[in-house]
This record gives sequence, structure tokens and C-alpha cells, in this order.
Amino acid sequence: MSEPPSRADAMNTSQLRERRNRLAEEFAELQWDLGGMAYEMAIRDHFRLDVIVRAAARVQEADAELAEVERLLRLEDAAAAGTCPNCGSLHSRGAVFCWQCGEGLMEVRPAAVSVPPSEG
Repeated sequence: MSEPPSRADAMNTSQLRERRNRLAEEFAELQWDLGGMAYEMAIRDHFRLDVIVRAAARVQEADAELAEVERLLRLEDAAAAGTCPNCGSLHSRGAVFCWQCGEGLMEVRPAAVSVPPSEG
């Protein structure tokens, strides 16, 4: 398992704000597209559920990433956040697993157990 990212790898607040703004624009556009798609299908009285479900999944992904970035911005020390070594998603300080892919973010060390010597 890889080591947690260092402070040098952490995104600063202005980078997070820029990313949030880009994600908010992307989310709004995806939502607009989904609504337009549903409208067009409705006026033609021909719904393609597979197409709508795929578009809705993209909206959900963008919404989840936007929510994570907004959560990171609310943290008192956003500079302590980092990115997942597996998928590159942002994570907050103290996160044990990546919210996106489930990758472990903290090094796991086995607990040391001391056994008293047997008397005998």
C-alpha cells in the first residue's frame, strides 16, 4: 500500500475553488442536457430508458465529485487534503478510504502484541 500524500501533493484552496467552479458548470450542463433529452423524448412519445439512465449516471458522478470538493473547501485546513494514489480523486485529511474507488489511503501496520514469557 502506498503512503499517504504529502503536504506538497495537497491542493490549495484556490485550486479547489477553481475545480469546484468547473465541476459546478459541468454539473449544470449535464443536468440541462438530461432535461433536454427527456423533453425531446417526451414530445416524440418515444423514451429510451437506457439513454436516460446513462445520462443520469453522468449527472450523479459529477454531483458526487462536486459534493466532495465542496466538503473539502469547508474543512478548516483544506491544504491538508490530497489525492487518491489509485484514481486521483480528492480526499480530506484523515480519510481512510477513497470515496470514489475505495482504495485504502492510510498505511496499515499490524499491531505489535507482546506475549509474556511462560513460567515453567
